[in-house]
Amino acid sequence: MPAGLESTKTCEDSPSGQLLLGIRQFNAAQWYECHETLELLWIPATGDVRNLYQGIIQLAIALHHWRNGNFSGAISLLDGGVGYLSTLPHTCLWIDVAELIRQAEFVKKQLESLGKSGMAELDVGCIPKIVTVSA
Repeated sequence: MPAGLESTKTCEDSPSGQLLLGIRQFNAAQWYECHETLELLWIPATGDVRNLYQGIIQLAIALHHWRNGNFSGAISLLDGGVGYLSTLPHTCLWIDVAELIRQAEFVKKQLESLGKSGMAELDVGCIPKIVTVSA
């Protein structure tokens, strides 16, 4: 999709190929790559779709920080990502936003209970995955 058309997307639309790539990257723990992919969509986007991209980008970078041992960065960006996603309908561009928020809040609680010194012991089974639902 040409960059200019991204700004006309609404939550009711179908996801672009680039968003689907970003979802695959996120779910494959390629969080920095996901950030790079979605940033190109985020720049021209507006409204709810812009908040969706920003929320996912922040969650991806939060998980990237966790993997690199940056506890405060992970917690802060998990909060930020949830903040952006919380402004959205339960589903946006086929993404189950409500489920992504639930997973992000859960992993944040797990990290907080482990603390900075134990963050490496996080059960990888609680790492958020983006779930899609067809329209």
